[in-house]
Amino acid sequence: MLNIFKKKEEDAALNYAKIPKHIAINIGGITKWAEKENIPLLDAFKRSFSLIEELIKQQVKLNIPIFTFFILPETSKKSHQFSVLLDAFVQFLDKISFGELINKNKIKVTILGKWYNLPGRAVDHIKAVIEETKDYDSFFLNLCVNYNGQEEIVDACKLIAKQVAAKKLDPDSIKKSTIKDNIYSSYFIPPNLIIKNGAKIEQSSFLLWDSPHAFIYFSNKMFPKFERSDLMKAISEYQKKA
Repeated sequence: MLNIFKKKEEDAALNYAKIPKHIAINIGGITKWAEKENIPLLDAFKRSFSLIEELIKQQVKLNIPIFTFFILPETSKKSHQFSVLLDAFVQFLDKISFGELINKNKIKVTILGKWYNLPGRAVDHIKAVIEETKDYDSFFLNLCVNYNGQEEIVDACKLIAKQVAAKKLDPDSIKKSTIKDNIYSSYFIPPNLIIKNGAKIEQSSFLLWDSPHAFIYFSNKMFPKFERSDLMKAISEYQKKA
């Protein structure tokens, strides 16, 4: 009963006229949490993906059009945890692809990053969820996978250079909007709120081009400990500055 009252208090504290249109969440701190709690890494990742599902439910409840999660940094491919993270991610994709949460709420899933360079077992599941949700447009769920924000900008510059070389674009006409039109997240408005989890009080390479005007909230929590109340607190802090 106390939890119900707490949720009502949290909801009442929000200004629904100022709910962010796009929230981006960095899921940092999973490995450190697993080490601290002496929990197998796979279990820690599974817990984290379950938390992501719960946050997607809040996205629908609060009517937030876009959620973006920084799932798998490009640098993680070189770490000992990569294979375990990839296995948990594949299981997560398999669960949501044909699950009620995504399909009932018409949530379009987009994968940002060089996901096509991942092992085949991941690529197949990514293609499946993209295909399954391609016609949905009620909500949008972006997953940054094999992603690096600096590489995103570099790749955009390469595309623009090719357009210039093909004489389809005048170099003098290049603007900031030209970069936006060629980055991975070109179809989406920039995030209003970025939630950074983990121990480091610093911005990562997450949505670098789109983040200059975003409100950044540091939860000071490892992601496996992130709760609904933390999301509400982040939104409340954002609204104070909006």
